[in-house]
Amino acid sequence: MNDRQGKLLMAIIDQFIQTALPVGSKRLLESGDFPLSSATIRHEMAALEDMGFLEQPHVSAGRIPTAKGYRAYVQGSTQPTLHMKQVRTRFETLREQYFHKKDQESAYEAVALLSQMIPNVAFATVPHKERVYYLGLANVLRQPEFQLNPLLASGVVEMLEERLSELLDDIEIDDKIRYYIGAEHILPQMQSCSLIVTDYQLRGNKGVLGILGPMRMDYAYNTVALEMVVDLLRRT
Repeated sequence: MNDRQGKLLMAIIDQFIQTALPVGSKRLLESGDFPLSSATIRHEMAALEDMGFLEQPHVSAGRIPTAKGYRAYVQGSTQPTLHMKQVRTRFETLREQYFHKKDQESAYEAVALLSQMIPNVAFATVPHKERVYYLGLANVLRQPEFQLNPLLASGVVEMLEERLSELLDDIEIDDKIRYYIGAEHILPQMQSCSLIVTDYQLRGNKGVLGILGPMRMDYAYNTVALEMVVDLLRRT
């Protein structure tokens, strides 16, 4: 099989893969890929059939590939084909979706781990999403401060559900562990609470991981817990 016959075979199989219909010389001419006469293309197709790469299901039909033809196609598939660009485009889209999902899962798992280590709320901003994800509200509401003051408890719930993202946008957060204690907060419903926050990155996408609890939280314990989980995220 010479180079011209090889290119014709690849084109025939490409078209057959797309349409499942026998391929004739007319369709190959219409593709504009072969500056040959119809007679020359028919002659080369007949040669490919004689060599066992193609077969003709009916006398008046075009040709379809044989198993031997597919084998030659597979062996020559390192060369660019009509589908290569489509495959790459599809792969890039699905790869981004895959990593977005993995980034989100990593953030969720980090919050779940942190919430099991502390008697407070663990939260994170999740890459590619606007909402803040949190766990451990029941931990905080069991604290004496909130059981004795239902108004304070409802304020914390409201802040978590509606305003935590706004609060995080208005405070300084970087790769250091930062503390916002009591009256240092900008939200009035947070005056009896403290925040411990830092940032993390997943594939260049920055997020925030933190802890919310009463002012009398165990800062040393919570700091170590936060550092450990952030270190785990940074190594993801």
